[in-house]
This record gives sequence, C-alpha cells and structure tokens, in this order.
Amino acid sequence: MDTSLRHKVLLIEDEQKISDIISTYLLREGYTVLNALNGAEGLRQMSQLPDLIILDLKLPDMDGEDLCQVIRADSDIPIIMLTAKTHEDDRVRGLLMGADDYVLKPFSPKELMARVKVCLRRAGKKQRTLSFNNGELIIDRGSHEVKVHGKGVSLTPTEFKMLFVLASNPNRVLTRLQLTNVVLGYEFDGYDRTIDAHLKNIRQKLGQSDYVKTVYGVGYRFNCTPDED
Repeated sequence: MDTSLRHKVLLIEDEQKISDIISTYLLREGYTVLNALNGAEGLRQMSQLPDLIILDLKLPDMDGEDLCQVIRADSDIPIIMLTAKTHEDDRVRGLLMGADDYVLKPFSPKELMARVKVCLRRAGKKQRTLSFNNGELIIDRGSHEVKVHGKGVSLTPTEFKMLFVLASNPNRVLTRLQLTNVVLGYEFDGYDRTIDAHLKNIRQKLGQSDYVKTVYGVGYRFNCTPDED
C-alpha cells in the first residue's frame, strides 16, 4: 500500500455510481484519484500527469476509443479500458489503439484493483525515475527532483512537468501545441510563446542547452540517451 500512495489514477467514467465505487476502492488502496465525467474533463486532467488512466469507452461527449488515441499521441501513461462490449474484435481494437488492459462490465472492483497494480508495476520504474547519459541527468517524478552530474536543480512545477514530458519521449519531436496541451492544459489560451520561455529557463537551470533541441518550424526534441534499466 505504501508504494501506491504516490500514484495518481485518472478515472474517466460518466456513470456517477460506477465512478464512486471505483474511486472508493482506489482511495482504499492509497491512490490519489482524479475524476472526470466526460472526455473533455479527462483531457484537462491530463495536465496533472496521472500515473494511470481508467477509461470508460462510452462517454457523453466523445468516443472512448478516440480519446484513447488522443492521449496515446502525447503520452505512454498506462490505460485500462472499461467497456460493456464483449466481442473479441472490440477488445483487440482497443488494445491496438494503445490500451494496456481491457476490463469488461460488469466487473469485480477487486479484480480491477489487481489490474491497476499490475499496470503500475510494469510502468513504474520507467515512468517514475528517468536516467540519461550514464547517470549524468536524473529526473525523479516521485520526489520532483532533477540532478545534473549529481547536483540538484531547482525547477518550478511547470518546468518540471515540461522536462518530464520531453524526457519521457526521447528523440521524439513534440510540437509547441502538444506541450501546451499536456503541460498547461487544453484550455490554456495565453501567450503563444509561453512554452519557449519555459524551455529557455529549463536550459539555463540545467546548464546544458544540448539536452533539449529546437526543431525549427516543428517543436522540441529531448536529445539525451536513456540509460538501460
């Protein structure tokens, strides 16, 4: 139970009764629960950087499979799909769209909790502590600590989120819009160059401009080599 205390689970479920039941079980297991009753709210909650998503496929404002694809385009956060669809082709399609697990309704809450633990265990080390260039750069999501050559670097919460998102997608170009959506939220309507300003601060604090490369006209790419587990 102590390992789950630091995990956030985003529950996207429009049926209040089911949402309440799942939330109760998650809270009993020590997880922090983020609730969303529709897809739009689920996307907004992504800015909180959850460790796992439980996604109902039947939502009032969008198809859950479409939402899964949107999330998967920006993140490798584990996704457990909830659905009443029993056909094998539906389950296969959901897994191919990026889901990590598929739970049929009606389901046992205890079984769902077991599947949550398995998904988090699989993703745990990869998601929580990132190490690059033979330990030169270490990013610890649990403690929100960043170290360069063993020395701590002080980042704001927004800067940390941005660095973690980039570092979770090494050598992949992320557009300014993708970073804005994930880090600042889908409804952010501030200055278009806000992301650029944050990246400038991150580079200065890390003391290394090479960690994040600008791909002109496209976005940014994290340029470090991940260390093997």
